[in-house]
Amino acid sequence: MSETRTSSTAAADQLVSRTRWRAFEVALWLSAVAVIFLLPSKMLLFTEIAILALFAISLDLVLGYAGIVSLGHAAFFGLGAYSAGLFAKHVFGDPTLGLLVAGLASAAFGFLTSFLVLRGSDLTRLMTTLGIALMLGELANRLDSVTGGADGLTGVTMRPILGLFEFDLWGRNGYIYSLIVLFVLTMLARRIVHSPFGLSLRAIKSNPVRAAMVAVPSNKRLVTIYTVAAAYAGIAGALLTQTTGFVSLDVLAFHRSADVLLVLVLGGVGYLYGGIIGAIIFTLLRDVLSELTPQYWMFWIGLILVAIVLTGRDRLTRLGSWRPARQAGGTR
Repeated sequence: MSETRTSSTAAADQLVSRTRWRAFEVALWLSAVAVIFLLPSKMLLFTEIAILALFAISLDLVLGYAGIVSLGHAAFFGLGAYSAGLFAKHVFGDPTLGLLVAGLASAAFGFLTSFLVLRGSDLTRLMTTLGIALMLGELANRLDSVTGGADGLTGVTMRPILGLFEFDLWGRNGYIYSLIVLFVLTMLARRIVHSPFGLSLRAIKSNPVRAAMVAVPSNKRLVTIYTVAAAYAGIAGALLTQTTGFVSLDVLAFHRSADVLLVLVLGGVGYLYGGIIGAIIFTLLRDVLSELTPQYWMFWIGLILVAIVLTGRDRLTRLGSWRPARQAGGTR
């Protein structure tokens, strides 16, 4: 009994230690606030980074922590974008209500499709998620009377945030709004992955057979995290709609899912801040390279990706200098 109690106490202490803030986290969020004053002309770019970071976190919840591979995560992003746009255009243009509607719509769709996605092997899941995204994209294209089709959804007018702050042309309020949403949802995701629920997800990912032997309800856990991740992606899509006032079929395109996978490769899988770091690296690289070589910037992104895969992240960039040391059991 004493040994069991000691091991339980040690596990509890480990969970508590993981929830403590580290210096690099504080520095990252302070830097995100500082750019408001230091780089006021780049607010639109940093808004895009914040939205992409939230989208990457949503994928990391299912890929990095639950081991569910996906090539169609843009389905939830696009559904959230269209839900927020249609809600603002036809019902009410309040941004916070729009986020709630988009998150609920994507969560419901994620819950319904999770039972298809969780069947079969990784290859089956890849094809299933890709097929769902492609069907949703074609549906949005066909229902042009609702979505605007290839011309996009126009006439989306947003009210001031909390009735006080207008979305300005320079993107300052839009960035602050997106940053606050990103911060709140990152903290929530942080609590989820460092909770007993998060540990059970890692156990399922590492060894589903052993997890089942110790009575971990694998399917329920995976359905839950898939639904949560879908809601996160939907909110990211809603932020894009609200800050741009426009929705196009591009939000459901395959490259949207491929880009967010690339972001996780650049930043690191199974580590929430990897999505944020990857979003920063990817967006800034794209911005710089597209100015230097407008026609061939994807070539250089691909070259960097190949270098990371062949050389190895630790040896290439020594990311261990900013990433916390791995914990026992492969956690980060």
